[in-house]
Amino acid sequence: MHDENLSPSSFRADLHCHSTCSDGTATPEELIFLAKKIGLKGLSITDHDTVSAYTSAIPVAAEAGILLGVGIEFSCDFQGYSVHVLGYNFPLEDAGILALCTRHQERRKDRNALMLEKLRRKGLPIDPAELLAHGTVGRPHIAQAMVEKGYVASVREAFQCYLGEGQSCYEKGEPFPVEDALRIIHAAQGKAFLAHPHLYNRQRMIKKLLELPFDGIECYYAKCSPDQERRWRTIAMERGLLLSGGSDFHGSIKPSLPLGCSWVDEAAFYKIFPKKLSISEGER
Repeated sequence: MHDENLSPSSFRADLHCHSTCSDGTATPEELIFLAKKIGLKGLSITDHDTVSAYTSAIPVAAEAGILLGVGIEFSCDFQGYSVHVLGYNFPLEDAGILALCTRHQERRKDRNALMLEKLRRKGLPIDPAELLAHGTVGRPHIAQAMVEKGYVASVREAFQCYLGEGQSCYEKGEPFPVEDALRIIHAAQGKAFLAHPHLYNRQRMIKKLLELPFDGIECYYAKCSPDQERRWRTIAMERGLLLSGGSDFHGSIKPSLPLGCSWVDEAAFYKIFPKKLSISEGER
């Protein structure tokens, strides 16, 4: 959702952003401070395969007066296509979610090793130990290491020439079914959303995908056009699904997507998060 003429009192919540606990460049605390600075009222940190950001984010958000809803993002497979699933409003300590995070982290580790080996064979070696400072290592971290070593001029070049889907050093990794992610999120009493559907251009696949028991669709995403957002908002409303939205903020890795460039209003926020995450819930 976009509106350049918002008053300072308008409620905006960015429900898709990443911290240093996965592939973002801002710490959880920095995300909260930035959200406060730009006037957001709500936030969900949707790191890949981990909820560790909430350990430090919860008390900082409470002090800053930012409403915080639990979120996460999983990379999944549907009929051979890569699909991302956002999970919201589940208990941080849920055993099923934590086990799923562990499985994805192991999958990511194996995938990274294969990509690093492909780079090594091309004469572009990167020591895995150099990446250990990051929480959840992904392609953006490998790309940044390539820039630092002078192999490429930019992260974008690293993706376009080596790490992007279909490029010579890309590795898809072990597929993880969307259906399994939905089942585990629902078992945790959470809500499962189809992330950034605007990025999928295979209509037949999307039609089949939406037959799965999603609770909502990320209708407002990054800097998508009003027409794209309108299309997905209509689809969600016709199917009785909830609407979410967010920037997909990653910090300096994706400077074109500032925090809060896409968001949801107060009504949408509370439909996903009936009550704000309190410190006692996070510490329980």
